Amino acid sequence: MEAKALLSSLSTNSALPSFQKNSLLSYDCFSYHSSTVNFHNYLWFKTLQSTSPQGIKLKPLQCVNSKERLETIVFENKEYKKPDIKKKKLAVFVSGGGSNFKSIHQACLQGLVFGDVVAVVTNKQDCGGAEYARDKEIPVVLFPRTKDEPHGLSPSDLVAALRELEVDFILLAGYLKLIPAELIRAYPRCIFNIHPSLLPAFGGKGYYGMKVHKAVIASGARYSGPTIHFVDEHYDTGRILAQRVVPVLADDTAEELAARVLREEHRLYVEVTMALCEERIIWREDGVPLIQSRENPSEYS
Repeated sequence: MEAKALLSSLSTNSALPSFQKNSLLSYDCFSYHSSTVNFHNYLWFKTLQSTSPQGIKLKPLQCVNSKERLETIVFENKEYKKPDIKKKKLAVFVSGGGSNFKSIHQACLQGLVFGDVVAVVTNKQDCGGAEYARDKEIPVVLFPRTKDEPHGLSPSDLVAALRELEVDFILLAGYLKLIPAELIRAYPRCIFNIHPSLLPAFGGKGYYGMKVHKAVIASGARYSGPTIHFVDEHYDTGRILAQRVVPVLADDTAEELAARVLREEHRLYVEVTMALCEERIIWREDGVPLIQSRENPSEYS
C-alpha cells in the first residue's frame, strides 16, 4: 500500500513544512522518493553546547518539526514556562492492550504532555491498543507487511507515512517486533522503548511480558522495575534514558510483580514523554543521555 494513499484514507491533510538553514543549527536532511510519493521533510537537532556545574559538556536534543509553541504548562498546580518550544507529534507502536499508550494519550489530553499522538502503529490490527486508537479517532497504521497481513506497510512506506504526518518522536509501548534499520536511520535518537526490567538485566530477544517477571523472581533479584531506552537495531541494547526501581518481595508471584512494575511504567513513560516534548533530554559528551530537571535546569537525572 502506498504511503500517500494510506494517509489519504486516514483523512490526514498535513501541510509539509519548509525550513530555512540556521547558522546555529547542525542538521540532517532525510528525503523519500518514489514514483508516487515525492516530498522532503527535515529533522534537525540544536547542537549548541552548554557546560554543567561539574564541567561536563552537554548537548540538548531538540527536534524541531510541529507548529504550535509552548507558553505555559500547568503541572501539579504549578505553572511552568518555557518559551519557543513547538508542540511535538508522537507515534506510538503497540502490539497488545496498550496501557502505556493510553496513559500517554490521556496525559496529552490533560495538557501534562505538550504533544499529540497523531498515529498508532501496530502489527495486530485487532489488539486493544489499536481498538482504543480507533475509538479516539487516532489513525492506525498496520506494520509490517506479512503473509497474514498483506495490507501492512513496507519499512520504506512506513517511514514515508510517518514523515507525512510530521512525527517527531516514536514511542514503543509493548510493540513486540524488531524495529527495521530504515526507521532507525530516519529517526536517529528519536525512538524510545519501555522494558519491564532494569536493563541490561533480563533483556534481549525473548524477554517480554510475563517471561521477564518470571525470570526476575527465579533469579533471586531483590529489585526490578521499568527501563526506558533509546532504540537501536537490536532488542533492548540502546542507551538507557530512565529507570524506576521496584522491590521484589519474598513471596511475589510473576503477576504481582508485573502489576507493581506496570504502575511505575505508566508514571515513568509519561514523565519521560513530558521531558521529550519540553526538550529536556540532554546528551553528555560521552554519549550518555540525561533528563534535565524542570524545576532546576542545572540538575540532571
